Amino acid sequence: MATTVRTRVAIIGAGPAGLLLSHLLAKDGIESIVLDRRSREEIESTIRAGILEQGTVELLEQSGGSTRVRTDGHRHDGIELRFAGEGHRIDFPALVGRSVWLYPQHEVLADLIAARLGEGQDLRFGVTAMRVEHADTGSPRVVAEDADGAALHIEADFVVGADGSRSVARQAVSASRADDYFREYPFAWFGILCEAPPSASELIYSNSPDGFALISQRSETVQRMYLQCDPAEDPAAATEEQLWERLQARVLGTPLQRGPIFQRDILRFRSFVAHELRRGRVALVGDAAHTVPPTGAKGLNLAVADVVVLSRALRALLLSRDERLLDAYAQTALARIWKAQHFSWWMTSMLHVSPDASAFDRQRQLGELRSVVESEAGRTYLAEAYTGWPMPTDA
Repeated sequence: MATTVRTRVAIIGAGPAGLLLSHLLAKDGIESIVLDRRSREEIESTIRAGILEQGTVELLEQSGGSTRVRTDGHRHDGIELRFAGEGHRIDFPALVGRSVWLYPQHEVLADLIAARLGEGQDLRFGVTAMRVEHADTGSPRVVAEDADGAALHIEADFVVGADGSRSVARQAVSASRADDYFREYPFAWFGILCEAPPSASELIYSNSPDGFALISQRSETVQRMYLQCDPAEDPAAATEEQLWERLQARVLGTPLQRGPIFQRDILRFRSFVAHELRRGRVALVGDAAHTVPPTGAKGLNLAVADVVVLSRALRALLLSRDERLLDAYAQTALARIWKAQHFSWWMTSMLHVSPDASAFDRQRQLGELRSVVESEAGRTYLAEAYTGWPMPTDA
């Protein structure tokens, strides 16, 4: 027999979106259950990118979701665009009065988990959601299994799918993907983590004839670097020396600090937006609703914006029986999602070399880069989008 539990909001996925949503709901007195198939250790130890928009930092800090984001995070006041052998700094505060913070996603997750458990959150690790039922009724249900295979039913007033790009909840919102929006790019990122001090104080986005490279950091002793590659490339095939030579050739003018490489991976480039973000009493947030190429650092930040919109809609629904914000959820969220999709696509196409690019394409791309760095309007648009648009409001 299945164990049945009841809650106001059932949240599938203990990533940034799911945990932050439970955190904001709790501040309004709305209980929730958060479940995730992964263990707490797995969630907190998986190293992921971490550029946080200023609005994300302010929300985490003001809500009590993180007490370390400013003290342990590193404020970045700009990025460097490098092409044709020269670097061009985009000064965020001078252009738009905002900054970003380098604070890895696993640290955000550790903060949110600690905050939620500290407040008595019902957070269930090692529980796998199998499906969502009764989306069109007032009592949707999550059918799940615990780590021992025992059946668990979670009955709720509302179910939220924050369960990533392979979302179970998405099937309840839109069983068919025929109408979803999808783009796959003809290149990928070869990512490395290495033990070395930072090569630069800010991120370097480099366009070269051989392809793109990104020089980033994770801490004072760990660097994260990426280089454009074929999606089918074997990450184990190249030697460390070959990888360093490829990276250095793409960032001429900035000597790279080298160290032992302890992780390699291939990150494929895809853009995706679900055709439907809500059906009845089930809604999608974060990667369950959309994915973007990592070039513009929008993924986690876009999930946070989704959560801001949905948390307000659920507050109105569950505390005042007002469905207007919920009815507007998809339209409100999609306005920002498509802006972020455009920015991510623009940064990606401007900085990467397409496998079928002609000599004309290459010169046009360099002209585009010059148009950005030589124009205050161009630099301002990049700074505005990179540091993040204002968070959504109830209006």
